Amino acid sequence: MLQPAKVKYRKQQKGRMRGTSYRGSTLAFGDYGLKVMECGRITARQIEAARISMTRHIKRGGKVWTRIFPDKPVTKKPAETRMGKGKGGLDHWVAVVKPGRVIYEMEGVSPEVAREAFRLAAHKLPLGTKFVQREES
Repeated sequence: MLQPAKVKYRKQQKGRMRGTSYRGSTLAFGDYGLKVMECGRITARQIEAARISMTRHIKRGGKVWTRIFPDKPVTKKPAETRMGKGKGGLDHWVAVVKPGRVIYEMEGVSPEVAREAFRLAAHKLPLGTKFVQREES
């Protein structure tokens, strides 16, 4: 599963998810992409589950790029613990995404195969997504 090898601080605050993504909003590597249409947090497990479902559908043909990385730690206190006593321990890692962010890219397959692979991957993600295709120039 994806997670940083080393971080400067073990715990982070939640932060806000406002606005749209201006970086990573266009296709950079492949011919097809999966674009997020709403703000949210995607866990490392969800990123991996979507990647596996895509690569299984294209039967190891073509190439897949993952454009997001879970670098934000999320903490959680144990169940049945009283309030107070500080912030909880690290539970999992998430990637914060904003609308317009391309999270996966693919090339080397037909548009129909790519669309179906991204549809299967989108079912594993908690956010609304859209299939995007490179414009022919």
